[in-house]
Amino acid sequence: MKSTNRSLAQKLSHIFALAVTLVAVSFSLSVSAQAYTETAIYTFASGTDAYNPYSGLIFDAAGNLYGTTYHGGSFGSGAVYKLAPVSGGGWQESVLYSFTDGADGGTPYAGLVLDSAGNLYGTTFQGGVAGGCTGTGCGVVFKLAPISGGGWQESVLYTFSGGKDGSHPRAGLIFDSAGNLYGTASEGGSFTNCLTGCGVAFKLTPTTSGPWLESILHSFNGTSDGSGPHGSLLFDTAGYLYGTNYWGGATSTCPASNCGTVFRLAPSITGPWKERVLHAFTNGVDGGNPASSLIFDGAGNLYGTTTQGGHLTDCSNLGCGTIYELTPTPTGPWKGIVIRAFSGPDGANLVAGVIFDSAGNLYGTAPSGTGSHIDGLVFKFTPQIGPWKQTVLHGFSGVKGDGKNPEAGVIFDAAGNLYGTASNGGTGGGGIVFKITP
Repeated sequence: MKSTNRSLAQKLSHIFALAVTLVAVSFSLSVSAQAYTETAIYTFASGTDAYNPYSGLIFDAAGNLYGTTYHGGSFGSGAVYKLAPVSGGGWQESVLYSFTDGADGGTPYAGLVLDSAGNLYGTTFQGGVAGGCTGTGCGVVFKLAPISGGGWQESVLYTFSGGKDGSHPRAGLIFDSAGNLYGTASEGGSFTNCLTGCGVAFKLTPTTSGPWLESILHSFNGTSDGSGPHGSLLFDTAGYLYGTNYWGGATSTCPASNCGTVFRLAPSITGPWKERVLHAFTNGVDGGNPASSLIFDGAGNLYGTTTQGGHLTDCSNLGCGTIYELTPTPTGPWKGIVIRAFSGPDGANLVAGVIFDSAGNLYGTAPSGTGSHIDGLVFKFTPQIGPWKQTVLHGFSGVKGDGKNPEAGVIFDAAGNLYGTASNGGTGGGGIVFKITP
């Protein structure tokens, strides 16, 4: 974010301790509309096609889009797909790989990451070793490599056992500069306070041949430091990792350890990394149960979303979720700002993270809402005096071929258009890939 926008936001927002006033004001705001055009560039059909895309998209250098679906493919256990722009308009879909739910993995929640050689990497929630994790498999980390002459070859880089190494990864992966992969698994690790394990943050290091070597950076304890990481990790310039836990982080207002945390992992020369909890959610005005990944602005502040909390009189008295900002402090918890507490008509239960444009505006999705936005929406937030201004770029209706329930975030192309997925709806009923044009 530009420094002028950061300064304005800092002067005009309240920290979580004073957030009641901000939340109350935010609910008096009307939701504005703007002249944006949404187009379903591809519609998934239930059956052998890939369908139910819970993950977001990535571009390659040629302008092709890649993503995963939780269901469909040749074996019904999800797929990796590519959308290639067609000369003269339109997009052509091709299924690059269909998971069998066997040793190769199955049912991927997360999206993909691309290396400089054009290989794709991702995780699956299930599959792997037969019989593990109550017979569904504990999930894998996979690589897809393009084959000369056409087609793609899958290789399994790591298979989770469901023990101390983790299980059921929901999030995608990130690279470091040396080519190592980093990610989270939502279960496994420490079983002291969690029946199926509290989750781990892990690193995978390439080997000369065969599976990669896993090392556990941190095993969550299910109480003060959190449990159940759903989002991807994020590096800062100093080599620290940042992420969120859906559960854990017991506070005086959240004694059941079920409200979630934002954490930082500091590198260690040997052994586990050192964890610091930056914020423990209360399921109050600050939000609760974060499922999203995080993003930095130019000043080093973190932004994310929560699925619950905020204005507690809405969404069955659980709150409809928030967008929050965390500002660094030398020690202890970071200072927090509530950018938006959602009420339902403006969106609810945010699962995905947000992104910035060059002017400091935030963009994201809500998978549900109330009233005319019950099937979700794509939004923009603009810094201004008082609570940030929300603009609904598109409200999903599920009719006339439109999608429903965008679970993932959005990305920009070079021209400033937004792209994303909706997990349901469309003419085929299996979700859509959409484009939003200013």
